[in-house]
Amino acid sequence: MRQADEDVRIGPKHLPGILATRTADRGLVVFAHGSGSSRLSPRNAVVAQALQEVGLGTLLFDLLTEREGGAVGNVFDIPLLASRLLETLAWIAARDGISDLPIGLFGASTGAAAALWAAAERPDRVAALVSRGGRPDLAADRLAQVRAPTLLIVGERDRDVLRGNREAAEMLTCEKRLAIVPKATHLFEEPGALEAVADLAGQWFLDHLRRPAHPTHPTKNGRMP
Repeated sequence: MRQADEDVRIGPKHLPGILATRTADRGLVVFAHGSGSSRLSPRNAVVAQALQEVGLGTLLFDLLTEREGGAVGNVFDIPLLASRLLETLAWIAARDGISDLPIGLFGASTGAAAALWAAAERPDRVAALVSRGGRPDLAADRLAQVRAPTLLIVGERDRDVLRGNREAAEMLTCEKRLAIVPKATHLFEEPGALEAVADLAGQWFLDHLRRPAHPTHPTKNGRMP
């Protein structure tokens, strides 16, 4: 049996994270939070708990340091946020006990754009991706390069974001699905809405996370040699 939850420090910036691998036999899902949020996001925590209950490990971490998070420009700097995800993938690849797990990314709002960017950079490592109320438009020039099966989850009443996700779905060339949660708004605060997100995400990851037939080993900067 794998270890229980633990506090970890990730990458050169020693970003704080919460790693739950006690039930990680099916894969590991890395969370990328949205602007104004952190590893302690209550909505991501609900989804993470649901994923753990179906046999998936989870990693929630801060994409920015406390000082970086105080600069408004950084929370919308998608290349910067994506670079932190790439550093995290390298950190996972070097860590005993989880390095061989298939990886999924779960991104919310701006974090979804960062997840899509990172997936485009590391198609060999990211096996599946889920976006919750995401801003894929912020990674528009990378969407055609994404190879990981991608699920876009949007609230029915989150009209502007829904429009952007429909446009993004047209740009994605990978396996994809747009799932609309009835009567839900951007934060999925309506009764049952977040549970619907968790159910959709859990099934998507269970269907698509597979161990690579020939594992690859990235260099220190997270890229393939």
